[in-house]
Amino acid sequence: MQVVAYCEEKTTRNNVEQVTEGIKHFSWQDALPTGHKLALNMSLGTLSYLSLEKEEPQLVAQQQFTASEMSILLPLLDSYPYYCPYEVMYASFYNGNVNDIIVARCRQRLQMALDIGTWDQEMRPVRNVLSRTRLKLRTFGLNVSSILETGCILHMVPTTPSSQSTRQSAVHGKA
Repeated sequence: MQVVAYCEEKTTRNNVEQVTEGIKHFSWQDALPTGHKLALNMSLGTLSYLSLEKEEPQLVAQQQFTASEMSILLPLLDSYPYYCPYEVMYASFYNGNVNDIIVARCRQRLQMALDIGTWDQEMRPVRNVLSRTRLKLRTFGLNVSSILETGCILHMVPTTPSSQSTRQSAVHGKA
């Protein structure tokens, strides 16, 4: 079973607003509109997109993530707006807790896999979970782009009126 752990040294100060009772809040300053934030419930694996309108919090979107999806999602959110190296995602996926020693070991393993031509086999389980995570992040107007043999970067997708109504339909359970 995968264990998700909070890794402070991989988090940028402007990225994570606060951690309260197992919930991490991400405001991402200029990326999200003023008064909007993402809240990740670490124990339930629930990512919520919240907005503050007329002094009342509103739920814009919400998705449930499995433990393996959380192990990929957390380093991506913590790395924003920068890319998340594959070795960090690999370390989080296979070890749960991420520290410099584990990341260095994973970097060596991935480099060896690249050298002997087994990169695809080594990264396949991570890519499979990343694919599922990517689909769920679309609900929030987020996408994950891969950088060849380097890592992945999380970015906002420009929203159109039709995608906004689709996002709200997904939140309210309408088809």
